[in-house]
Amino acid sequence: MIRDVGIRGYAMLPISRVAFVWAVAYIPAAYAQSSAAPATGYPNKPIRIVTGEPGGGLDFATRSIALGITGALGQPVIIDNRGGGIVLIETVAKASPDGYTLLLHASNIWLAPLLRDKVHYDPLRDLAPVSLTSMAPNVLVAHPAVPANSVKELIALAKSRPGELNYSSGSTGATSHLAAELFKVMAGVNLARIPFKGSGPALSSLIAGQVQIMFASSGGVVPHLKSARLKALAVTSAQPSALFPEMTTVASSGLAGYESVSVAAVFAPARTPTTVINRLNQEIVRYLRTPEANQRFLASGVETVGSSPAQLLATMKNDIARTGKVIKDAGIREE
Repeated sequence: MIRDVGIRGYAMLPISRVAFVWAVAYIPAAYAQSSAAPATGYPNKPIRIVTGEPGGGLDFATRSIALGITGALGQPVIIDNRGGGIVLIETVAKASPDGYTLLLHASNIWLAPLLRDKVHYDPLRDLAPVSLTSMAPNVLVAHPAVPANSVKELIALAKSRPGELNYSSGSTGATSHLAAELFKVMAGVNLARIPFKGSGPALSSLIAGQVQIMFASSGGVVPHLKSARLKALAVTSAQPSALFPEMTTVASSGLAGYESVSVAAVFAPARTPTTVINRLNQEIVRYLRTPEANQRFLASGVETVGSSPAQLLATMKNDIARTGKVIKDAGIREE
């Protein structure tokens, strides 16, 4: 079942060029078979997936999906790692709509026009949705010295000390930022933001006791919870997450309707033939629903999500509408 990913109840809330060709010596039989009837003549040459820089979460997901679909498609899948965020999105938006250039990116692909000027693409007009691929909640964590052990206690503490509690976050517009801004609005509390250039420094500041709370990424916080350097108050997904099955949600522990998750998805250039989109969708979703994909993605700190193109489009539209309000009301603009 596809989740309505995003922040509910208010708004959502998210060089050197290296090409790698997947030379697959062994593809499990489950991956090599497909129930999908191939689009006529497609594919008859290698497929390129453009994504972020090597070594990150997007790179991991892209490589995993490439490995999972190569055998069924019968063609190599080339990973085109690029930096620059907006530039790589614009590159795919301008590519030939033939199904041989794809994009795997996070939800800031459709949030960027809300956060910054001079974005030269329209995510709804210039890109064709293929499938959601993964999602990950944030975890509301606090320094052990904070005298609150639940969402309700944190809200009460913040209301008793307006403006005195602060939170760390990564860059402007990151999910750690937008999740906290949504929390402020829905809980009616005043928290001061302490921004950092990335989630790593923001988390280090929290561990050092320089800030009180953070809506941390699920992948980076686990070791610090196990060592008791931080304490978890709740997870930000609407329902309990497979990443933290025993952890309560923000929504169920004091802030009904709250949800904030990071998502990633695959896109093709607009006007890519429907037969090609459907073939890609079927192979990607088939792989994402395998036990191996589920285990690999969970180990990397995200959950697999396979969707139809229509479901991805609906997710985009819902998030754009909700996010616009939280960004506007909070006056959020990227530096």
